[in-house]
Amino acid sequence: MSVWILPDHIADVLPAQARQIEELRRSLLDTACSYGYELLIPPAMEYLTSLLTGTGSELNLQTFKLVDQLSGRSMGLRADTTPQVARIDAHLLGRPGVARLCYCGSVFHTKPAKPSATREPLQLGAELYGHAGVEADIEIVLLALDCLKRAGVQNITLDLAEVGLVDDVLALTGLDESRVKQVNAALEMKDMSQLQTLLVDVAEPARSLLAALSQTFGSLEVLAQAEQQFAQQPALLARLQRMRQVAASVQAAHPDVTLSVDLADNQGWSYYTGLRFAAYAAQSGQVVLRGGRYDGVGAVFGHKVGRDRPAVGFSLDLKELTAAVAPSPLRKAIQTVWQNDASWQQALAQLRAAGETVVCTMPGTSHEAQEFDCDRELVLQNGSWQVRAV
Repeated sequence: MSVWILPDHIADVLPAQARQIEELRRSLLDTACSYGYELLIPPAMEYLTSLLTGTGSELNLQTFKLVDQLSGRSMGLRADTTPQVARIDAHLLGRPGVARLCYCGSVFHTKPAKPSATREPLQLGAELYGHAGVEADIEIVLLALDCLKRAGVQNITLDLAEVGLVDDVLALTGLDESRVKQVNAALEMKDMSQLQTLLVDVAEPARSLLAALSQTFGSLEVLAQAEQQFAQQPALLARLQRMRQVAASVQAAHPDVTLSVDLADNQGWSYYTGLRFAAYAAQSGQVVLRGGRYDGVGAVFGHKVGRDRPAVGFSLDLKELTAAVAPSPLRKAIQTVWQNDASWQQALAQLRAAGETVVCTMPGTSHEAQEFDCDRELVLQNGSWQVRAV
């Protein structure tokens, strides 16, 4: 076996994809900035005590662990950036009001999330801290959709879920943690037979409500059906009405986006506490973005102003996103043959200062820059260096 073979699900990013990823990174961060989000750059590794605080067991399993040679303490490579942003918001910023933060950096997974996934996603995300109202949910969802459209994703389907619905109903059952995990798995698989078996000793109305949740998925029309079924449960009804507000805002701002609902969806990290959403791209048929509300993550760090720090956000993998969008056109460039001439060097400097890309062909070689479209050339005409079409 060659010593140059990389580990499974780890790959080099070659120029064509690297160019597209970098263009997307700049465009999406600029979109977040237009909403007032500030850029953060957290470290790729930190102590496990903060990296895994309040995040659930699945993130622990996805985290590469190592020993710090300076302190002897256990460290980890981040598998998700949200816990780091929550720590920064709580301890370093400590703002009493709303904080809008965005980021882009590699995360590292011990196992791929799916057979085709990389173990080194390039995660880009935006998070809003300090507002528990539905307005924050709406802003994050609209920003997420704007990012996808800016990237060129077409025929977007946005799937809405509400983690709190399932959690609130499960709290009524009195089931132990092991049974709760089994019920969640049955809900996710829409396995009614298994669900009935698991709930055989669960009293009403919890049993009927869980059965209803497992069957409440599809177009927005199912929300009206769910509101009738949960009419006698004010807390659950309020969650449904909040989801309807988000859906109405999406329809108004992005009427071309297809909306769907799955009230039993519980995929993703376990720290979500309320609204959860996922965007699908028709080009790839895969989830290209996930997000939701996670009010409990920042609380474990103890905010300078108050421990109750609501939060909502989204993230995506730029590497996966490139598979869901058309390749961007090559950058236009000017080609020239290397010259030992001061006036030629001055002409190159002026063109580059003006924003042009100038590619020099070295003596005895041919132009092989595949990521540039050299549609012009710099040539000496009438004693001066001039640009002309090829």
